[in-house]
Amino acid sequence: MALGKVKSISIIGDGGWGTTLAVHLARKKYPVTLWSAFEENIADCAKLRENKKFLPGIKIPKNVYLTSKMDEAIDRGDLIVLSTPSEYLADTLGRIQSTYYRHKVFVSVVKGIHPGSFKRNSEVILEYLPKVPLVVLSGPTIAGELALGIATTAVVASKDMKLALLVQEIFNSEAFRIYTNNDVIGVEFGGSVKNVIALACGICDGLKLGTNAKAAVMTRGLSEITRLGMALGARRETFYGLTGLGDLVTTCFSPNSRNRTVGEALGGGKKIKEILSGMSAVAEGVVTARAVYHLAQKMKISMPIVTEVYKIVFENKPPKRAMKDLMQRSLKSE
Repeated sequence: MALGKVKSISIIGDGGWGTTLAVHLARKKYPVTLWSAFEENIADCAKLRENKKFLPGIKIPKNVYLTSKMDEAIDRGDLIVLSTPSEYLADTLGRIQSTYYRHKVFVSVVKGIHPGSFKRNSEVILEYLPKVPLVVLSGPTIAGELALGIATTAVVASKDMKLALLVQEIFNSEAFRIYTNNDVIGVEFGGSVKNVIALACGICDGLKLGTNAKAAVMTRGLSEITRLGMALGARRETFYGLTGLGDLVTTCFSPNSRNRTVGEALGGGKKIKEILSGMSAVAEGVVTARAVYHLAQKMKISMPIVTEVYKIVFENKPPKRAMKDLMQRSLKSE
């Protein structure tokens, strides 16, 4: 298809965001295919025309075709949206490799950092699918709000501005305003690491610390994200836009944020295994916390909030002690 007219779209991943994008694009009259790794769930979706597991209460339009066959999903779309959890991205890409994926345009809405290699998801995608036209879409996007048609914004990022403009036009609507950016590193990194800070803000909620503490954690967390992001080649100003500050605010304060909710449970005294065992959806911040902590250590970048989140999640450090240690760090200028 190259950069010709996009006539059909396939969404790879039937989570809340993938299903929301399928519904959104179907409302724009595109023929959409929604792929699921779970044959039973996609069969239920087809029968009920609703994804009760990941997006209850939202009807799936008739022009959304549902399948669990990867080759069929790739064949049916000119544009392929990757919407799987980051920890399953490599396995999903391995399945796509055996399909006729070439000459398709790819859009990644996957947030997270690869835990072993510390690579951004776009880097992992291009490793498995070399030279495919690729755009990253990120921003403050609570799935249920866009699914209800509530005003939402996001950013599409690519080094190829013609490609970014094409994807902007496809996704933009009265309810979903899309901006462009060519700082792929900043857009992708901000949208990933904010989930770790959201865990920290949720921990504040669980500890009943109030607005002052939560505002401090979010603001100083943004400084940590910016510091590491710039060391990786991102632009400072990107982190004060929709995919940085905007996404951070949404994820840290929304009652529907999975990462904030997990953090709140941690602050309330629950252990991470217990919390995750009761969730059907994935909280990306948990996996990302490990990757970002080790990446910061490797690059010798100071990230005290990320460090304390890592210790709470993976070393069972008491949240109260973590907050005390943050407050008693050596004094410095802002």
